[in-house]
Amino acid sequence: MNIDIFKDILVPVIGGLGIFMLGLEFMSNGIQSLSVNKMRAFLAKAAGTPIKGVLAGTLITGVIQSSTAMTVMVVGLVNAGVVGLRPAISVIMGANIGTTLGNGLIALPLGPVGLILSGFFALVYVFAKSEKVRNIALACMGFALIFYGLNLMTGGLRPLRNMPEVMAMIGGLKADTFVNLMVCVVIAALVTAMIHSSSATIGIVMGLGGAGIVDWQTAVAFSLGADLGTTITSWMASLNLSRNAKRAAYAHISFNIIGVLVTIPLFFVSMDVLRYVMQWFGGDPGVAVLVNGKDTFPLVAVAVGLYSTFFNIFNTFLLFPFVGMFERVLSRVGRTDAEDIEDYSTPKFLSAEIAGDFARAVPAVQKETLRHLEAGAMFLDIARGSKKAPSDPGEHYLATDILSRDIRAYTASLLKSDLPHEQLDLVASLIEEADFTAALTESLHQVARRVKRESFGPEALEIVKTALDKLEFSLRDILPSYGLRQASMPAMHVAFPELDALRAKTLALGPSAGAGERGTILTLLGSVERADFLIRRIDAERKSVARPAPVVSPGHVVVDRPRPAPDSGMAPVPAG
Repeated sequence: MNIDIFKDILVPVIGGLGIFMLGLEFMSNGIQSLSVNKMRAFLAKAAGTPIKGVLAGTLITGVIQSSTAMTVMVVGLVNAGVVGLRPAISVIMGANIGTTLGNGLIALPLGPVGLILSGFFALVYVFAKSEKVRNIALACMGFALIFYGLNLMTGGLRPLRNMPEVMAMIGGLKADTFVNLMVCVVIAALVTAMIHSSSATIGIVMGLGGAGIVDWQTAVAFSLGADLGTTITSWMASLNLSRNAKRAAYAHISFNIIGVLVTIPLFFVSMDVLRYVMQWFGGDPGVAVLVNGKDTFPLVAVAVGLYSTFFNIFNTFLLFPFVGMFERVLSRVGRTDAEDIEDYSTPKFLSAEIAGDFARAVPAVQKETLRHLEAGAMFLDIARGSKKAPSDPGEHYLATDILSRDIRAYTASLLKSDLPHEQLDLVASLIEEADFTAALTESLHQVARRVKRESFGPEALEIVKTALDKLEFSLRDILPSYGLRQASMPAMHVAFPELDALRAKTLALGPSAGAGERGTILTLLGSVERADFLIRRIDAERKSVARPAPVVSPGHVVVDRPRPAPDSGMAPVPAG
């Protein structure tokens, strides 16, 4: 039998693997777009105790099919103080179980219809007008592509059985002794670490087992290694994260490593149990089934899916009693509180429990709006290249945008028809302030983005620094906990150039700066002017209606930077 390696093996295997992973991505993105905010709110309410945390983690991860997204969600809630560390650890335990639901779905024999289903839902996605329908179609299309990709991989791997060289090499990978078992586990762990997807590794293993390249017991051993390999990915991903993110990653690492170390000595006993259980799922996974004149092993995928699910459930039951111990150990891991970068995508002060109590809800909205303002002010730290500032302006802006929507929705919910006019007027003022704060944050984001994009010469950089100082000082009028202290100059004598003077200096740079550099500065000054207007508008809005005094968020560090020296052409700016 002549085998065209490129056409018969490489094309279907690589193409199938790519389609398989693309399907996972589409399904995850579609489901998250539909429900991630609801899932986040549900998790904040449900994860009150370790038991509830396990159940919530299992349910949510089973739905969104992304343990990465689940970890980010948990870390954000812990950083915001919504979920404690102990229930967060239990949520991650549940997430390990939730990911195995996807492995069970992969085992379904839907490969042949995957292409037609993905094509149908792709058409729905392209022609649908509703965003909700598009997200549903995207998730369904991804679900179908998973099976089509797995079917392609299985077909492409099958010819390897007729290649003696390949079979001789793979034949050595057989989990028939403890030593060989360890080799299989390590190889699968390394493959998973390289491709950063345990689901993709398990998909490859199911293809190898279904094609008869490896026996079913070896395929199961590879799936155990895939669970271990995800810990390497978590460790690598945690290197530059905050303390709470490190704790979440280390919890995941600890669970899987301990589970694998406990399971390996019991592996061969568990294989006898699995062979017995398979009687209710189709029979012996090692028995070939003739399909189109070729031997296939469709029950290998079922056995792998069952074992993976059993492993994670067993691991959770084994380690759940030690959640308190994990909390104590992990609480010592990472950096200090001051080094943590707070997750601003989750409200910290808004609570459904106080929404009906006007006297408590209004101060909560004020504190959350002030927190949103603090998040916006961090864009100036980003522009200055502070090491404690978020590294990506775009990601930080997305977090502030989510917080802004939550603040406005919560504040709007306070508008009750039976409220006195004075209270209705106060809520309306808070809504306007939140809207102006969102616009100010967007302008500050533009400032940071433009500064980060351009490399400035010495003279141009001096103009940029002056513009940032001017804007930072203006922020003191509405954010007393942030901005330049006026230590070196008396009140009413702090001065900065007017924006027109900075524009004139920019135009006068001449050949010392390129056209792109000057254009960036002029655009930056436009953003500074808009931000300055919004600062004055927020200040005026606060004074328009009687309200409780704003409360500065606890723990905020006041930035103390040197005062810029007075310059000619500067206009006095009143102290805030």
